[in-house]
Amino acid sequence: MMKEAIRQEAYRFKFGPTLCAPFIQPSLTKPTKLHRRFFAHIVLFTRLHSIFTRPPVSDSKSIMIPIKTPLSQRLGLKTPIIAAPMAFASTPELAAAVTAAGGLGCIGAGFDSTAELKTKIQKIRTDLMIAPGAPVPLAIGFIGWILDITEPSDDPRLLAFLDELPTAIWFAFGSDLGKYIAQVHAHDQKHGRKTFIFVIVGSVESALRYAPEVDCLVVQGIEAGGHGSSESPPLLSLLQAVLLAVPSGPLIVAAGGISTGAQIASLLTMGADGVVLGTRFLFTPECCYTPDKKEVILKAGFNSTVRTLAFDEVGRTNGWPAKHDGRAISNKIMDDFAAGLSLEERIAKFDDSAAKGENSRLIIWAGVGVGMTSEIKPASDVLRELHDEAVKKLQAGASLLSDSI
Repeated sequence: MMKEAIRQEAYRFKFGPTLCAPFIQPSLTKPTKLHRRFFAHIVLFTRLHSIFTRPPVSDSKSIMIPIKTPLSQRLGLKTPIIAAPMAFASTPELAAAVTAAGGLGCIGAGFDSTAELKTKIQKIRTDLMIAPGAPVPLAIGFIGWILDITEPSDDPRLLAFLDELPTAIWFAFGSDLGKYIAQVHAHDQKHGRKTFIFVIVGSVESALRYAPEVDCLVVQGIEAGGHGSSESPPLLSLLQAVLLAVPSGPLIVAAGGISTGAQIASLLTMGADGVVLGTRFLFTPECCYTPDKKEVILKAGFNSTVRTLAFDEVGRTNGWPAKHDGRAISNKIMDDFAAGLSLEERIAKFDDSAAKGENSRLIIWAGVGVGMTSEIKPASDVLRELHDEAVKKLQAGASLLSDSI
């Protein structure tokens, strides 16, 4: 038996009959000490060879179990996770990475010009290898009051974006978003296509107002980073209220303070068709936050954020509708505000800190979930981890139901 094993191992690793002849001759009836030592070496080599040369063992990460919701099926997603369109944070690279990983990537228009927007969209098209003339699987977020002040009628950026054939468009924070929603409908009718329309709502009243006009309501709770209604309830309460108020209207996705797959699973079981995460994707190399800003969010805790207009005042980004403000990392900007300094004094201190490269007065928009992450990871890994955790929690939830009555 030992001689046959040696013969098989020798030929398996191409030692050949010449090298191994002294150990596999038929005349040998009993293995010697030398035989045993050689055989031991063969076995050791075999095991090491199998460890370092075998094909990778497939694990759960190699197979993405789709989460099917009306949103994911409508947009052709593997997971109903959306990376929020964050002005000054989202990038074409971030949007493309999230879309390529199975979610929906977004970019925020902010104050970008028409040319800048078209360049970003073309970058995403190239990164995703989307052929010219084919729809681009992404959404771009437009802020209503910025559209109002840049071009009161038919903002060229909006039409330029629609000409690039996006999958979806996103509106928020304006006194009359309906006129821009109507422009999208008119453009679609003229060109024989359908653009999926999102709108952010922070109250049941807003949800009822826009439900007949859009494809999806983004229900944003007070926990959200960046801007939103200062009177929004916490997400869980607001989501439940909107679901009850709009039982058979557009799709509904949840936003605000979401950082884990467990939270995603709970929101989906509540009735949300998808989820939107912004802060979680700040912790990626694709996010355009500066190294100084990323260093701050990595050290942030659960009580590090505050809602206020103080950051917009010193940053000169005023124009938000009444009863809207922003959530950001609290720092010396808030100290100056609390100390009762005049706006002119606060702006001077902010500008001076920026000129010196100090990070004590940085404007860093982030939600309450900022304290739940302490590592920078590629956006594709972040999305996959969120998705896999959500799948596990959904499966665990199903196991709570008894098979018997």
